[in-house]
Amino acid sequence: MSIHVGIGGWTFEPWRGPFYPAGLAQKRELEYAGQHLTGIEINGTYYGSQKPESFANWAASVPDGFKFSVKASRFTTNRKVLKEGAASIEKFLTQGLTRLGDRLGPIHWQFMATKKFDRDDFAGFLDLLPDTQDGLPLRHAIEVRHESFRDQAFIAMLRERNMAVVYADSDEFPCIDEQTADFTYARLQRSQEDVETGYTDAALDGWAKQAKDWAKGDRDVFLFFIAGAKVRNPAAAQALIARLGT
Repeated sequence: MSIHVGIGGWTFEPWRGPFYPAGLAQKRELEYAGQHLTGIEINGTYYGSQKPESFANWAASVPDGFKFSVKASRFTTNRKVLKEGAASIEKFLTQGLTRLGDRLGPIHWQFMATKKFDRDDFAGFLDLLPDTQDGLPLRHAIEVRHESFRDQAFIAMLRERNMAVVYADSDEFPCIDEQTADFTYARLQRSQEDVETGYTDAALDGWAKQAKDWAKGDRDVFLFFIAGAKVRNPAAAQALIARLGT
């Protein structure tokens, strides 16, 4: 069991000062983030393919035990018929992400808010997601953003495949609070700019307790501070890590 806490990406100009020290070279920002956080959600992969060497370099920049989640390409999930996306899924998975090695955490598959639950099509899509890639085990986290997914048929198909439904704490999208895998994937999206740590002490205490509850029974937890007042997300992650003692 382990709890990994982090942010989305690591390149963001407003973090230079509040998070990254003045004068730190941009090429060393990931190294710095790796020393102060325990996970990062790679978002650039959503927009386009990356080079295998990039994944290898990212893995070498962070310490043992650090985990990257990788956001799946939009071409795999923003489709009218999901189960016809085998080629785009293969292209995404073979771009070199396994060069992350033991730093690879879950693959994050995010769907648009307009995508409704179609039982047959969605089951067909999930069946396209492999358990391994290049001999490396894969974990899949599924983020849906339409109320039609509040369906026990959807929850059951995730449990059958040991895939996690993303816990999205957001003002915009539904939060499906179900444990469907041997890990939990949470995206917290309510940080406030007028709070130095993004969340109040009471809120952070609550999330620390929730993370520990999720981790019971040897369940791994991946928790990322995303969106909201983005400038505050590194501080929120650090404050939560301090409460968890990880």
